[in-house]
Parts: sequence; C-alpha cells; structure tokens
Amino acid sequence: MTSTLAAPHTYRETIKKSVFLAHAGPATDAETAMAFIAAHGDPGATHNCWAYRIGAAYRFSDDGEPGGTAGRPMLQAIDSQDCDRVVVVVTRWYGGINLGTGGLARAYGGTAANCLRLAPRVEIIDVVSATCACSYTDLQHLKARLAQAGATITREDFDANGVSLALLVPRHTLDALNAWFVNFSRGQASLRTDDDSDAPAGR
Repeated sequence: MTSTLAAPHTYRETIKKSVFLAHAGPATDAETAMAFIAAHGDPGATHNCWAYRIGAAYRFSDDGEPGGTAGRPMLQAIDSQDCDRVVVVVTRWYGGINLGTGGLARAYGGTAANCLRLAPRVEIIDVVSATCACSYTDLQHLKARLAQAGATITREDFDANGVSLALLVPRHTLDALNAWFVNFSRGQASLRTDDDSDAPAGR
C-alpha cells in the first residue's frame, strides 16, 4: 500500500568521513515540499540535495554533486519505499575522501531510504466524493453504516424532506456501500459520485 509520513523524521550516517543527514517529511503539494527543503537545508554544508514525489509530480536536485548521483537516487528511494506525498533533504558535509559517482549514488539513495524506512507512516487511502440523502428517521442508521465503511461526512444540508449528505468514501468500499444504500432506499436511490454525475441521489 502506498503511504506517506505521519511526521517528519531524521536519519544520520557517516560514510568515509562524510556526514550525511537526511530529513524526510510529508508534503501535500509542491509549495509544502519546497518550504520543507528551505527549512532543513544547511547553508554551511557542502551540499543540500533533495527530492520529492507528490502523485505524478516530482522534482529533485543534485545541488552541485555530479549529475545523477544524488537527487535521482533519492527519488528512486522514495519510489522503492512505495511512498507518496513525501519530500527528502539529504545534507552532506564533505569529509575529505571522494566517494566516486557510484559511491555518491549509494550514499544519497541509501541515506534517504533508511530515513524513510525508519519514519512513522500512514497509508494513503484513495477517496471518492459522493452525496446521498435520506429521511430524518433513517439518518442515524445511515450514519452508522457510513462510519463502518470508513466514509467521512463533510456537509449536512437539512430541508423539509430530510437530509442531504456530502461524503468522502474510500474507493475500495464504494461499491459495497452503494449496494447497501440502494437496498436501504428500497431501490429508489444510489450514492451519487463525481464519477457518476447522472446517478439519482434522491430520497
């Protein structure tokens, strides 16, 4: 399962007298990632290399190291750990011994991978926006079933006929929840989702 970080994490390693310090954190968008990079880089260090992955969007920087020896191995570490919405900064203080291109790639990629491996994680759950409606007498029963399915109610609208609910539903429970709701409404309605804007949401 794809996951992101529950909280920032730090990992430090010394490789042939060079110190590599990794900071990893969650990032919901590019602006958050760049702010994390700016906050955790050390201007006094030899290099501050970084990478982030947010869905299909990604960026990385070698920050003066030979091309392909830092940022890309760090991005590969993110992907190999099955992480998303994650940013990693690896700061290096040069210790006087050259590592070579292969050694640099292993050092940066390995430090990033170890940081992510040890960091607390949370599973990323793909959710679908949906709406449904019911009478006042059925509301508590409906809410109990929504909670069992892991759905979150984001809005409740009340009128003379009953209640309309806006939901976030885990995609993997959507079909089963919709089947239950069709039966619950005695075939009069189904969940209405962004993927199925023509489906009736009626009571």
